[in-house]
Amino acid sequence: MSSTITDVDNTASTLSERVKLLRKKSGFTLEELSMASGVSRSMLSQIERGQANPTLTVACRIAQAFSISIGELVHEPWTQSGIEVIRADDASHLYRSDDQCRIRTLSPLNMEKSIEFYEISIAPGAALTSAAHFEGTKELFTLNKGSVAIVSEADQCTLKKGDSAHYRADVEHSIRNVGNGRAEGYLVVTYAG
Repeated sequence: MSSTITDVDNTASTLSERVKLLRKKSGFTLEELSMASGVSRSMLSQIERGQANPTLTVACRIAQAFSISIGELVHEPWTQSGIEVIRADDASHLYRSDDQCRIRTLSPLNMEKSIEFYEISIAPGAALTSAAHFEGTKELFTLNKGSVAIVSEADQCTLKKGDSAHYRADVEHSIRNVGNGRAEGYLVVTYAG
């Protein structure tokens, strides 16, 4: 087994134990933690049993319910440094990579605010389409290369290199490459808090 897989397994196990411990110390039932975090009771139960790995957003919401950072939630030694580096070749931050789209997470896992930062690359003719996120969610996309069409429910615009668009993401939305080459840019997702 590779060290990367072992590290991921250890982090999942650490998170499972940490959520259980913090919930009991706080005197929360699963239902109360669900209400405080906005995470379903069944998902919290699966996390505590080590049967589910939460997304960054879910982990942030759990940490916020306990009034701690994600770093404190996972309680890993690397969170003690004042500088967190995400290396370009770190496969654990590669969210998606296929012929159509490549998404790399640029956000540190212990960010205290409900924000996510991604590097996006979309093939010609392909699109990154998303269902509605939580109410109040917004996205800011800045195009570094190519041409894209942004659609947020009934609204649409076209971006060229250097343009940015800020739009609702609590409705169905998409970023479609309308150029001849790969479209590349940066996406910031913010959650109402």
